[in-house]
Amino acid sequence: MSETQEIIISVNEAQIQQDGISVVSDLHFNIREGEFVYLIGKTGSGKSSILRSLYADLEVLEGQISVAGYQVDAILRNEIPFLRRKLGIIFQDFELFTDRSVEENLKFVMKATGWTDNQKITDRVLEVLAKVGLNGIEKKMPHQLSGGEQQRVVIARALINNPLVILADEPTGNLDPTVANDILDLFIEINKEGTAVLMGTHQHNFLKKFPARVLFCDNGIVKDVPKGMVLKKIVN
Repeated sequence: MSETQEIIISVNEAQIQQDGISVVSDLHFNIREGEFVYLIGKTGSGKSSILRSLYADLEVLEGQISVAGYQVDAILRNEIPFLRRKLGIIFQDFELFTDRSVEENLKFVMKATGWTDNQKITDRVLEVLAKVGLNGIEKKMPHQLSGGEQQRVVIARALINNPLVILADEPTGNLDPTVANDILDLFIEINKEGTAVLMGTHQHNFLKKFPARVLFCDNGIVKDVPKGMVLKKIVN
């Protein structure tokens, strides 16, 4: 990763609060354009809270967080939708509307983020579905899809507005290992095309398959893992 590439996420001395309790403190890290970063740590270590703070879903008590040109620690409520249009946000539990088709799920997000031309909306739906390997499923309902297919729809949804960075919170946590590896391959391809990825994950085997920068979260403290350090020594 070149030092000349623009920093798109900058976190400096940040303290994050959830339900009135500080969950992460003295948080420092930067992520640059096109970078792939794993965020690892045990359950309850603060991974999800960090990701939520980046898209302004949790309060920043102290310090500074800048994401895609927005100062998140001081962001106004009416600015949050504009911040999120620059991000692709992916959850473990899909969060698809179960009473709407795949196409309707994607179109809902598009209209909510400012798309108005119906033909362009339809074309983009087909484009992002093709990108994630789901040609021809736009009329299906979520319950007609496998878990892996549903997660691909979620990734397609995240790609709609050509995000600068994808924030993925345990995106393979509910999938079997073979499907999880397929989803990782998809993230790798998206990253190779220039989109930065910050992925919270428990699946440490991913680091062997696709070595990349690692941020380790433990008891509310996040550290960059030095290259070459054995992962087992970090998590045990």
